[in-house]
Amino acid sequence: MLMGTAERHRAPEDVGADERAAGSPPEGSERDVPAAGRDARAPARAERPRTEREAAYRPLWTEEPARRRRLPDPVRTAAVRAVIVVAVTLILAMVAFLCTLAGSWLAFPMVIGSVAGTVVATWGVLDVWVTRQVWNQRHGVVSAPSSTARAMRRERRRARRQGRSAERAQERIGRRGGAGQLSHP
Repeated sequence: MLMGTAERHRAPEDVGADERAAGSPPEGSERDVPAAGRDARAPARAERPRTEREAAYRPLWTEEPARRRRLPDPVRTAAVRAVIVVAVTLILAMVAFLCTLAGSWLAFPMVIGSVAGTVVATWGVLDVWVTRQVWNQRHGVVSAPSSTARAMRRERRRARRQGRSAERAQERIGRRGGAGQLSHP
């Protein structure tokens, strides 16, 4: 229900009278009956009228569950290190560019530093990738076979079972005596 300023400043007893006139159940009748799934022992809370400050209050953020799992510690550490190295390299490159434009003597050392930083940043990014691969290899990766793999495995199992049952049938025939013959000549 949208409320204008006139409705917001109305006295609480006036609001209750309007609701009763509109056909809503009397105060408390709905609260006395425990709802399905709600604990019957819990006391019913009486709603008090909200002040204007409480009505305007909204939380700054709502917490949502994480969509992806947290990175393992070694991988996260390598990623943080790589981000810092890349940021420093970008700053070095920007300073080298500005020093070159200004004609400063610092331009050459900054260019050399930014080239070295690029090499280190590349190493940092590769370090994240390698650390992640090593982590997955050592601690296992959750793998779910696709439906085709599952179907192929099922077929192989079925063929092995049929082969074993055929072998057992041949052994039984051989043990009976008849030299492998099913009927008498």
